[in-house]
Amino acid sequence: MSQPRTLPSFSLENKVCLVTGAARGLGLEFCRAFVQSGSTKVAILDLQESEAKAAAEELISFAIENKLPEPTILGIGCDVASEISVQNAYRVVTEYFGRIDVAVACAGITENIPAIEYPADRLKLLYDINVHGAFFTAREAAKYMMKQGGGSIILVASMSANIVNIPQPQTPYNASKAAVKHMASSLAVEWARTGIRVNALSPGYMLTKLTNTVLQGKEELKKQWEDLTPMGKMGDPEDLAGAIVFLASDASRFMTGSEIRVDGGYCCL
Repeated sequence: MSQPRTLPSFSLENKVCLVTGAARGLGLEFCRAFVQSGSTKVAILDLQESEAKAAAEELISFAIENKLPEPTILGIGCDVASEISVQNAYRVVTEYFGRIDVAVACAGITENIPAIEYPADRLKLLYDINVHGAFFTAREAAKYMMKQGGGSIILVASMSANIVNIPQPQTPYNASKAAVKHMASSLAVEWARTGIRVNALSPGYMLTKLTNTVLQGKEELKKQWEDLTPMGKMGDPEDLAGAIVFLASDASRFMTGSEIRVDGGYCCL
């Protein structure tokens, strides 16, 4: 009598994971979730190599303190807006680990400036990081994943890809995240038969250290964000752990070109 099939595994054991913008905030939380899910080979990419290396040490300490298998974490300086910098970072990772199974494009910036006043140089920088950076991260990952028979690429978009945030003005940011969301769908179709899956993860308002800094002394703005969220609160970065691990793991093996929103219901309004 044949045994019933078990559910696909959420484990990331034996998977090499790479995350950009991972020295802090959501990127670091994603790396933490990967380590908690069994990955012992993780690459943290961020603009300042010193900060990436410090985050790597922090993550190793976290694993040891929680009695998890001690991981090997690389901290690498990488400017995602530079194609050459991204290529060099991937070269370091693949030479050290031998492969890349999961790549997360998390690096991004946002600014609240009225469109009529938005400086051209700041506009270019935002798109270079948010859009071109996501593209370079995905494309370099695909080059290696095609050779090894597949992998999972996750582009971090935002609920702002679907709605217009209020009351703060952030048109370029919203447009950049809409581009990232559609980029994920387009690359998913283009690479579907190579074994590469590409999906988008779109967070809502999350209480990261950066967000807390932005909201310092702005209790009214924080209350507005909470009131506009049907669940009546902002999310904790840990609330994204399940979604990122699902997309990275074999549990989502027939899922590509999709978006997962984790926004407390904000986009339903």
